[in-house]
Amino acid sequence: MKKKLNNYIKQIESNIKNKKINKNLCEEMYTWIKFYQHERLIHLIVTFFVGIVMIILFLGFLYFQEFLIFVLFILVLALFLPYIIYYYYLENGVQKLYDLYFEVKNKK
Repeated sequence: MKKKLNNYIKQIESNIKNKKINKNLCEEMYTWIKFYQHERLIHLIVTFFVGIVMIILFLGFLYFQEFLIFVLFILVLALFLPYIIYYYYLENGVQKLYDLYFEVKNKK
C-alpha cells in the first residue's frame, strides 16, 4: 500500500506540473482519498489494539514476573513498531493527498 500511495502522489504531482488538470482528476482524487482514509482508519484501529495488548502484557510481566509474558511482550513490541512506522507514512501520505487535492481543485 505504501508503494501504491507513493506512486499515486507522484502521478498527481506530474499531472499538476504538466497542467493536466480537469474535473475528472478532482473526482478521481476524491475517490482515492476516501480509499486511503479507510485504510488509515483500519490501521489506526489495529495499531491501537496492538498497543493495548502490548501494555497489558508489560503490566502482566511486572505483576507476575513470568518470562513467557516478557517474551510475548517483546514479540508484540516487534509487531507494534512497524505498525507505528507504517501508520506514520500512511497519515503523512493522506495529508499530502489533501494538499494536492485542494491545489487541483483551486486550479481547475
